[in-house]
Amino acid sequence: MSASVELVLLKCPQCSTPVPAGEDEVAWVCQTCGKGLQLTADGLAPLAVHWQARRAGKPEWLPFWVLSGAANFAIRESYGGQAKQNPLWAAPRRFYVPAYPANLRDIEALGSELTRAQVALEPGPAEGVLQNCTLLLEDAQRAAEFIVLTIEADRSDKVRNMTFKLDLSGAELWLLPFEGGRELRHMVS
Repeated sequence: MSASVELVLLKCPQCSTPVPAGEDEVAWVCQTCGKGLQLTADGLAPLAVHWQARRAGKPEWLPFWVLSGAANFAIRESYGGQAKQNPLWAAPRRFYVPAYPANLRDIEALGSELTRAQVALEPGPAEGVLQNCTLLLEDAQRAAEFIVLTIEADRSDKVRNMTFKLDLSGAELWLLPFEGGRELRHMVS
Protein backbone atom coordinates (compact mmCIF):
# COMPACT_ATOMS: atom_id res chain seq x y z
CA MET A 1 0.00 0.00 0.00
CA SER A 2 1.44 3.40 -0.94
CA ALA A 3 0.87 6.63 0.92
CA SER A 4 -0.91 9.35 -0.96
CA VAL A 5 0.26 12.92 -1.17
CA GLU A 6 -2.29 15.67 -0.84
CA LEU A 7 -1.56 19.21 -1.99
CA VAL A 8 -3.18 21.88 0.11
CA LEU A 9 -3.66 25.47 -1.05
CA LEU A 10 -2.24 27.85 1.53
CA LYS A 11 -4.67 30.61 2.46
CA CYS A 12 -4.23 33.49 4.85
CA PRO A 13 -6.08 32.60 8.08
CA GLN A 14 -7.05 36.29 8.48
CA CYS A 15 -8.60 37.04 5.07
CA SER A 16 -8.52 33.75 3.09
CA THR A 17 -6.32 35.18 0.32
CA PRO A 18 -4.24 32.45 -1.38
CA VAL A 19 -0.56 32.66 -0.41
CA PRO A 20 1.71 32.60 -3.47
CA ALA A 21 4.27 30.22 -1.99
CA GLY A 22 7.50 29.79 -3.93
CA GLU A 23 9.53 26.60 -3.82
CA ASP A 24 11.09 26.04 -0.37
CA GLU A 25 9.59 29.25 1.07
CA VAL A 26 8.44 29.11 4.70
CA ALA A 27 7.26 32.67 5.46
CA TRP A 28 5.19 35.32 3.68
CA VAL A 29 3.27 38.54 4.11
CA CYS A 30 -0.33 38.38 2.93
CA GLN A 31 -0.68 40.69 -0.05
CA THR A 32 -4.24 41.59 0.96
CA CYS A 33 -4.26 42.14 4.73
CA GLY A 34 -0.51 42.54 5.37
CA LYS A 35 -0.29 39.88 8.10
CA GLY A 36 2.94 37.92 8.47
CA LEU A 37 2.61 34.16 8.10
CA GLN A 38 4.94 31.23 8.70
CA LEU A 39 4.70 27.58 7.82
CA THR A 40 4.52 25.26 10.82
CA ALA A 41 3.73 21.58 11.25
CA ASP A 42 0.11 22.62 11.92
CA GLY A 43 -0.22 24.86 8.84
CA LEU A 44 0.07 28.64 8.70
CA ALA A 45 0.70 30.60 11.89
CA PRO A 46 1.05 34.35 12.59
CA LEU A 47 4.52 35.88 12.36
CA ALA A 48 5.85 39.32 13.27
CA VAL A 49 7.51 40.75 10.12
CA HIS A 50 9.31 44.11 10.05
CA TRP A 51 11.14 46.12 7.38
CA GLN A 52 14.27 47.94 8.51
CA ALA A 53 14.07 51.71 7.96
CA ARG A 54 16.19 52.22 4.89
CA ARG A 55 18.52 54.84 3.55
CA ALA A 56 18.19 56.29 0.07
CA GLY A 57 18.03 53.96 -2.91
CA LYS A 58 15.94 51.03 -4.00
CA PRO A 59 17.18 48.05 -2.05
CA GLU A 60 16.47 44.39 -2.40
CA TRP A 61 15.11 43.11 0.91
CA LEU A 62 16.70 40.04 2.50
CA PRO A 63 14.94 38.19 5.33
CA PHE A 64 16.70 37.59 8.66
CA TRP A 65 15.45 35.81 11.74
CA VAL A 66 16.22 38.03 14.73
CA LEU A 67 16.14 36.16 18.02
CA SER A 68 16.75 37.59 21.47
CA GLY A 69 18.66 35.52 23.95
CA ALA A 70 21.65 34.74 26.07
CA ALA A 71 24.57 32.36 25.76
CA ASN A 72 25.30 30.77 29.14
CA PHE A 73 28.65 28.98 29.34
CA ALA A 74 29.13 26.07 31.74
CA ILE A 75 32.65 25.32 30.46
CA ARG A 76 35.03 27.31 28.29
CA GLU A 77 38.65 26.20 28.19
CA SER A 78 41.38 27.51 25.96
CA TYR A 79 44.72 26.02 25.09
CA GLY A 80 46.24 28.33 27.69
CA GLY A 81 44.00 27.05 30.49
CA GLN A 82 40.68 28.39 31.77
CA ALA A 83 39.49 31.20 29.55
CA LYS A 84 37.95 34.46 30.62
CA GLN A 85 34.27 34.99 29.95
CA ASN A 86 33.67 36.83 26.69
CA PRO A 87 32.17 40.21 27.66
CA LEU A 88 29.96 39.90 24.59
CA TRP A 89 27.82 37.37 26.48
CA ALA A 90 27.49 39.40 29.70
CA ALA A 91 24.02 40.58 28.68
CA PRO A 92 21.31 39.19 26.42
CA ARG A 93 21.80 39.89 22.71
CA ARG A 94 19.99 39.80 19.42
CA PHE A 95 21.09 37.01 17.08
CA TYR A 96 20.79 37.71 13.34
CA VAL A 97 20.34 34.61 11.17
CA PRO A 98 20.00 34.89 7.38
CA ALA A 99 16.67 33.32 6.39
CA TYR A 100 17.29 33.42 2.63
CA PRO A 101 19.08 30.63 0.72
CA ALA A 102 22.64 30.76 2.09
CA ASN A 103 25.29 28.20 2.88
CA LEU A 104 26.41 27.56 6.46
CA ARG A 105 29.65 29.51 5.99
CA ASP A 106 27.71 32.62 4.91
CA ILE A 107 25.22 32.19 7.76
CA GLU A 108 28.09 31.97 10.26
CA ALA A 109 30.06 34.89 8.79
CA LEU A 110 27.25 37.41 8.33
CA GLY A 111 25.30 36.20 11.36
CA SER A 112 28.31 36.54 13.67
CA GLU A 113 29.20 39.98 12.27
CA LEU A 114 25.69 41.37 12.76
CA THR A 115 25.35 39.68 16.17
CA ARG A 116 28.64 41.21 17.35
CA ALA A 117 27.65 44.66 16.07
CA GLN A 118 24.08 44.57 17.46
CA VAL A 119 22.70 46.51 14.53
CA ALA A 120 20.03 49.00 15.54
CA LEU A 121 16.67 47.81 14.26
CA GLU A 122 14.41 50.68 13.28
CA PRO A 123 11.07 49.67 11.78
CA GLY A 124 10.22 51.35 8.53
CA PRO A 125 7.31 51.09 6.13
CA ALA A 126 6.58 47.72 4.52
CA GLU A 127 8.25 47.90 1.15
CA GLY A 128 8.36 45.26 -1.51
CA VAL A 129 7.44 41.62 -1.09
CA LEU A 130 8.79 39.12 1.39
CA GLN A 131 10.29 36.41 -0.77
CA ASN A 132 12.96 33.73 -0.56
CA CYS A 133 12.50 33.13 3.16
CA THR A 134 13.57 29.49 3.15
CA LEU A 135 14.95 28.91 6.65
CA LEU A 136 12.51 27.55 9.22
CA LEU A 137 12.53 29.17 12.65
CA GLU A 138 13.68 25.88 14.24
CA ASP A 139 16.68 25.85 11.90
CA ALA A 140 17.41 29.50 12.71
CA GLN A 141 17.59 28.58 16.39
CA ARG A 142 20.16 25.89 15.56
CA ALA A 143 22.08 28.32 13.34
CA ALA A 144 22.31 30.75 16.29
CA GLU A 145 24.40 28.09 18.06
CA PHE A 146 26.81 28.06 15.10
CA ILE A 147 27.02 31.85 15.37
CA VAL A 148 28.10 31.54 19.02
CA LEU A 149 30.66 28.89 18.05
CA THR A 150 32.00 31.11 15.26
CA ILE A 151 32.38 34.10 17.57
CA GLU A 152 34.13 32.02 20.24
CA ALA A 153 36.42 30.31 17.71
CA ASP A 154 37.55 33.74 16.47
CA ARG A 155 38.83 34.77 19.92
CA SER A 156 42.57 35.06 20.31
CA ASP A 157 42.77 32.50 23.17
CA LYS A 158 41.84 29.63 20.79
CA VAL A 159 39.07 27.68 22.42
CA ARG A 160 39.78 24.04 23.22
CA ASN A 161 36.51 22.95 24.82
CA MET A 162 33.23 24.61 25.63
CA THR A 163 29.74 23.79 26.77
CA PHE A 164 27.01 26.38 26.62
CA LYS A 165 23.26 26.71 26.56
CA LEU A 166 21.57 29.18 24.29
CA ASP A 167 18.30 30.53 25.68
CA LEU A 168 16.37 32.18 22.84
CA SER A 169 13.03 33.93 22.70
CA GLY A 170 11.18 36.63 20.84
CA ALA A 171 11.76 35.50 17.25
CA GLU A 172 10.82 38.01 14.57
CA LEU A 173 11.46 38.20 10.88
CA TRP A 174 13.21 41.37 9.71
CA LEU A 175 13.78 42.41 6.13
CA LEU A 176 17.12 44.18 5.89
CA PRO A 177 18.14 46.29 2.89
CA PHE A 178 20.66 44.99 0.39
CA GLU A 179 21.46 48.01 -1.75
CA GLY A 180 22.68 47.89 -5.33
CA GLY A 181 24.91 44.83 -5.05
CA ARG A 182 26.49 46.00 -1.79
CA GLU A 183 26.51 43.52 1.00
CA LEU A 184 24.65 44.11 4.26
CA ARG A 185 27.96 44.89 5.91
CA HIS A 186 27.22 48.62 5.43
CA MET A 187 24.78 48.25 8.33
CA VAL A 188 27.56 47.53 10.82
CA SER A 189 29.66 50.56 9.96
